[in-house]
Amino acid sequence: TVMDPKGYLTDLNALQVQSDADISDIKKARTLLKSVITNNPKHGPGWIAAARLEEVAGKVQSARQLIAQGCKHCPNNEDVWLEAARLEKPQSAKAVIAKAVKSLPHSVRLWIDAANREVDVQAKARVLRKALEFIPNSVRLWKEAVSLEDEAEARVMLSRAVECVPHSVEMWLALAKLSSYKEAQKVLNEARKHIPTSPVIWVTASKLEETQGNEKMVELILTRAIDSLAANGVTPDRDMWLKQAEEAEKTGFIKTCQAIVKVTIKVGVDEDVKGMKQNWIQDADAAINRNSIEVARAIYNNAVMHLKNKKKLWLRLAELETKYGTSESLDNVLQRAVTYCPHAEILWLMAAKQKWLRGDVASARRILAEAFSHSKESEAIHLAAVKLESENNEIQRSRLLLARARQQCNTPKVWMQSVQLEREQGLFQQALHLCEEGLREHPAFAKMWMIFGQIHMEKSPPELQEAAKVFERGLQKCPRSVPLWLCSVECEVRQQKYTKARSLLEKGRLRNPGADLLWLKGVEVEMLDGSERLANHLMSKALQECATSGILWAKAIELEPKQGQNAKSVDALKKCENDAHVIIAVAKLFWRDAKMAKARKWFNRAVTLNPRLGDAWGAYLAFELEHGTAHEQREVIRKCVDAEPNQGLDWNRIVKRVPNWRAKWAVKLKRYVEEVYVSEFTAKALNREVELLLQGEDPYAAMAAAAEAEAAEKEGAEEGVKEEGLEVKQYFEPASSFQGARAGFAFKMGPRGLGYYRDAKQDLKAEHKREQKVEHKVEKVEPTVKEEEKDDKKDDKKK
Repeated sequence: TVMDPKGYLTDLNALQVQSDADISDIKKARTLLKSVITNNPKHGPGWIAAARLEEVAGKVQSARQLIAQGCKHCPNNEDVWLEAARLEKPQSAKAVIAKAVKSLPHSVRLWIDAANREVDVQAKARVLRKALEFIPNSVRLWKEAVSLEDEAEARVMLSRAVECVPHSVEMWLALAKLSSYKEAQKVLNEARKHIPTSPVIWVTASKLEETQGNEKMVELILTRAIDSLAANGVTPDRDMWLKQAEEAEKTGFIKTCQAIVKVTIKVGVDEDVKGMKQNWIQDADAAINRNSIEVARAIYNNAVMHLKNKKKLWLRLAELETKYGTSESLDNVLQRAVTYCPHAEILWLMAAKQKWLRGDVASARRILAEAFSHSKESEAIHLAAVKLESENNEIQRSRLLLARARQQCNTPKVWMQSVQLEREQGLFQQALHLCEEGLREHPAFAKMWMIFGQIHMEKSPPELQEAAKVFERGLQKCPRSVPLWLCSVECEVRQQKYTKARSLLEKGRLRNPGADLLWLKGVEVEMLDGSERLANHLMSKALQECATSGILWAKAIELEPKQGQNAKSVDALKKCENDAHVIIAVAKLFWRDAKMAKARKWFNRAVTLNPRLGDAWGAYLAFELEHGTAHEQREVIRKCVDAEPNQGLDWNRIVKRVPNWRAKWAVKLKRYVEEVYVSEFTAKALNREVELLLQGEDPYAAMAAAAEAEAAEKEGAEEGVKEEGLEVKQYFEPASSFQGARAGFAFKMGPRGLGYYRDAKQDLKAEHKREQKVEHKVEKVEPTVKEEEKDDKKDDKKK
């Protein structure tokens, strides 16, 4: 029988004796292994397998006897000696290992095992030093020995180690780490002579210079490293160098990290510009994913110096600084960007916006003025300048800028903004005049026709007939514009001309087949005219024409009698299961049936599927105002503000009114809910923080200001009396970089710039803990009260 003892060793590790069959197998194996060690007594694995078999069978003494014979027959096999030591009792194992190292004095494994069996540190050190006398070129033994010594003794040992194993990079680096600056320089120079192919030694030398503040030497050393390694035949490895840069960043050597990237920026990249740019972007993205921000920053900073006119690289760098840098670093990047890419509109706009967000309007104006000199016909720059002035209530400046824009670039959007400026000021005649002029220049611009008619409808009293004529003219020029058809129908509905409205809708649907909004408007017209039967008939036709329209299915669910709405919602979900309009309609059904958890889940699903749908956010907030907690209400408001919704028929109808143009997103949400969900909004009083949020204010800043005012009043009324227990929560503390965690605050880029903002979640947790403590105290007090009541009752009985 042929048998592999090494393979058998692996099988033995998993063997457990559980039955007679196992015992029978062991007997067979014992016979086989006996044959192996008898026929080939010099074969070590055979002895080990035989000993382990006896161990598994529970005959440890037999195992020891077998392995002892193995040691006699195989005195030069370290595995057999190690197995013998393992099977022996601890006190006997040392004697076995002592015999082993006499037979094999050059076995590192035996000496390491001998050292590990010593409990006392000094004894371990003695064993390892003895081992080094026999094997002075073993790096593992030197590492084990050095790790047991104090710093001074370790340095002496490492000095000897580098003589014995001069090709071990670890030994040289450990010695340099324990040396003074001057000595470390000498050590690293010697290391380079003995190991000229190791880049790690050069990087360590750079880190050493950085610790002494020699920033110029850092880059110089790494430049020499590239040349020296190339001369010694080392192939440049980009990934290895980037790994070294990331390691340097993690250990705090930022200058070394930057220098590594700088000197190796072209190592291992494609020769053509496109490939080069792509390689750098991929490397930077990978570094960001590994949270190596400095490496990514260095890659982009060096990339833009090699490809100065590449807008994409500048944008990537600006994006990086926006997320992870300071406002000063972002300003610096954008200033350099517009210098090298003067015709990139977006870079000028970003630079101006940063200045404006920091309240530096003069600098923003200066940047945009400089941008004009490079791109006189840029619509975006013209409109950005107009927005800057109008946001700062410089209306006359805005007019002048728009007049210049109409002359220099003459785009439809510029004309539209000119009209909107006058419309916002209530100067309807000027706005109508500009509409006429703009439509002569751009007759196919549907939005201008819509604004033209809407201005007539906004006048007091409304000029509905004039508006209808304007819409009619517009539809002749823009018959494919569905929003323009809807405006025209709405104008007729306001005049209660339902027949004319139906006629317009028929024409619109013929010109725009598949336009679900026109079908929806038709259903609404029939409902307004009191023709519910016609509305249902038209809805059936609409669903045949637009079978996957979520907005139509949502309306169909609403029109269905109460008992049939659930079945209708199932049909709707089959047709368009991921449409936010349908999801809202289903959530409202759960809301109606008082299934609050399900309703909340479906509302959340709707705003996740389409975060830009304002109607979904309004319905969600109305639900939370009626059934949710203050925390849930705050979360909906904050998420809505972050999403900046701009879709939804009812949402746009309300928020696009002129008084709401400049309103904050939270205020727009409040006005929407006030109008569409009146009963839910007024059902119960709002929480103070929620109320402040819906007014567009930061609740913490407002409450802190109120607390400060209250404190000032008390100080004025009670001179010399110190108020205790009044805590004023500071909302924002500016900071140019992260300075450690602060209780109650989160470090981020917010509306006031980079710094520490009060964190609502932490405040709520603290408040919850305080409430729990109070409840706990109350629970402790209650038993004593009950005991007193019992005592009183006993006293009454005695009396």
